[in-house]
Amino acid sequence: MSPRENKTQPTEHSVAEFLAGVEHPVRRADAQALDTLFRAVTGFNPVMWGDSIIGYGRYHYTYKTGREGDFLATGFSPRKSSLSIYIMPGYGEFQGLLDRLGKHKTGRACLYVNKLADIDTDVLAELIRAGLRDLARHWPVEPT
Repeated sequence: MSPRENKTQPTEHSVAEFLAGVEHPVRRADAQALDTLFRAVTGFNPVMWGDSIIGYGRYHYTYKTGREGDFLATGFSPRKSSLSIYIMPGYGEFQGLLDRLGKHKTGRACLYVNKLADIDTDVLAELIRAGLRDLARHWPVEPT
C-alpha cells in the first residue's frame, strides 16, 4: 500500500460470515436488519472493507491536492459500543433528516446509533438515499 492509499480497502471476506460472528445478539440482529435495509435502498451488493465495515457501492475521488483513491459509497459497522453508519461525504446537509431520525450522535461522516429501536429506519432509508445523491454530485457512484 502506498502512503497515499486509504488504509481501509475492500476485501474478499464474507459479509454473511462477518454478520453471523457479531457476538451480541441484539447488535447481530440490528446488523442483519441494516444489511437488508442497505441492500434494498442502494440496490448494491455488500462488500467488506477492512475487517469490520460493510460497504455498498464505491466511488473514486481525486482531491485538488492530487490525492486519489476508492472508498465505499455508504455502509455501516456493528461496533461493540454502537452501530456506525457511514454516509459520504458527510451529514452536513441533512440536519432536517437527522432531526427526525431519533436518538443518535454524529461525527463528520459517521452516524452513531446504540440500537435500531432508537431510530426511525424509514428516515434512515431517506438519509442513505440523500447521501448517495449528494455523493454522486461530487464523484460517480458505482455498484459493488
